[in-house]
Amino acid sequence: MTEKEKAKAGLLYNNNHDPQLIKERTECKKICRKYNLLEIDDFEGREATIRELFSKIGKDFVIEQPMYCDYGYNIEIGDHFFSNHNLVILDEAKVTIGDYVFIGPDCGIYTAGHPLDVEQRNEGLEYAYPITIGHNVWLGGGVKIMPGVAIGDNTVIASGSIVTKSIPSNVLAGGVPCKVIREITEADKEKYK
Repeated sequence: MTEKEKAKAGLLYNNNHDPQLIKERTECKKICRKYNLLEIDDFEGREATIRELFSKIGKDFVIEQPMYCDYGYNIEIGDHFFSNHNLVILDEAKVTIGDYVFIGPDCGIYTAGHPLDVEQRNEGLEYAYPITIGHNVWLGGGVKIMPGVAIGDNTVIASGSIVTKSIPSNVLAGGVPCKVIREITEADKEKYK
């Protein structure tokens, strides 16, 4: 079994020393650098570069520069996606993001983690668990999502939260670690009128 196959299976794998993974990450970093250096008003170039990088991306998206990822081919994004500056996606495993997702600045989506055992960690071993973000989700600035997390539809994650466990649909959640604060209700529609 290759290191890439181990990663896909959720097993410990060697990300630091595997030539295939190093090559794929290097190619991805080159595309990210190309994207980040494009002129702000080069909308066609920006769209083409993201479509070259991600495995699936829907219509009508904005990804503000800079943005970084590790492989790109593990990322799927739905329609009407927006991310602000400094989005980091460590996509060692699949990252699936639904429609109408808004991501604030300085957010991180991290599928990769490292063993607690020092010997395994020092060998360069890590694990990768998929992350799923539902439809109509808003991540406030500085949110960090850890490996294996799923965020339900219509949920808001408060700024600065670290999401270590899955969060259900239709809630406001926040904190370190992130926890459900309350349900989002009909009264929330009236707040800003």
